[in-house]
Amino acid sequence: MRWLECMKEERKRADGPRIIELSHRMTPGKQRFILDVRSRSVEEYLPNYRVPEGEWYIMTDVEACTHVGTHVEAPYHAFKEGAQVADLDPRSLIGPAAVVDFSDKKADQPISRGEMIEGGAHIEAGDILLIRTGLSRHYLTPKYRRPYIETEAVDWLIERGIKALGIDCSGFENRSIDTHEVNHRKLLGRGILIIEDMNNLDKLKEKRVFFLALPLPIEGLDASWIRPIAVEPIEVGRRLAEIFLGSGTRWES
Repeated sequence: MRWLECMKEERKRADGPRIIELSHRMTPGKQRFILDVRSRSVEEYLPNYRVPEGEWYIMTDVEACTHVGTHVEAPYHAFKEGAQVADLDPRSLIGPAAVVDFSDKKADQPISRGEMIEGGAHIEAGDILLIRTGLSRHYLTPKYRRPYIETEAVDWLIERGIKALGIDCSGFENRSIDTHEVNHRKLLGRGILIIEDMNNLDKLKEKRVFFLALPLPIEGLDASWIRPIAVEPIEVGRRLAEIFLGSGTRWES
């Protein structure tokens, strides 16, 4: 009997809440865009401070493009007068998310409006949309070549009322022609945020999850690195939504 109780307890833990990290670990010098890290002794910044001989006490300089690794793009990325990252409501990337699978798509293949409607029937107004291509496993390799979303499909997502679109590859524009980033402009022009270079969407087991990410409130940024997480099952997410998004919760800054 004791063994049976232990098995039940183990099963309960296995079926309990899961938290899945959705970002890539970034290595300086190996990203698509600049990412350099330099460590300095604290004494270089604080001349009056003395680090005892033999001790390690440093500060780090980072020079980086805002589009390295997993990042969110704000309207300022495509519109001079658009909201910068620091202007975003911190709740912009918190809430229910719908996961739509297009891992059957190959490089340069389109995701049509009809396919988006069929695959995304569970998308609700106010959702963060997470598009799974499965390409995150090829991050920073020559195989990291993506499909694209047709403009008509983006129009449908706007009609559906999503508040952000995330994808586990480098983007969703059609690179075979010059589109002038039409999909970016359609989404960002309506305040719908874009998350690119996500990771681990293939580890999500459910079609609806709770999503949470926070960008850096640095003035002047068009985009920001984020470290998003997903929480399963959605029942747990609903309780988190009450905490983060409930009318009784006060956000202070």
